[in-house]
Amino acid sequence: MKKRDKIIYWIATIWLALGMVSTAVVQLLKMKDGQGGADSITHLGYPIYLLTILGVLKMLGVITILIPKMPVLKEWTYAGFFFVMLGAIFSHIAVGDGISKIFPSLLLLILTMASWYWRPADRKINQLTLVNE
Repeated sequence: MKKRDKIIYWIATIWLALGMVSTAVVQLLKMKDGQGGADSITHLGYPIYLLTILGVLKMLGVITILIPKMPVLKEWTYAGFFFVMLGAIFSHIAVGDGISKIFPSLLLLILTMASWYWRPADRKINQLTLVNE
């Protein structure tokens, strides 16, 4: 892996982790204000209990992305982050929100894709990984 690719991976991954942790904290504490908080989730038409589910899964996902090994679980985590952010984007669009409400989810979606694309070889699935797990 080139040094440039490693730098891109770690910058994207650290920013992704920080974004997911910050929104997870807002969701777990059920804060009224803030991206993904109680006001936002009810505005989108979702029940408040969804905040706890999202917050816990985001925290677990960040741990999974940052620790070495377990490439299969990492793939599932990246997929989960991708679909949650895509769902958030489309939810905001569905209720007529502007770009200021859509942008945080779009940024996290881009960071998810960048982290996944530039991840090191030891964090990728290969044939041996699937046979050995």
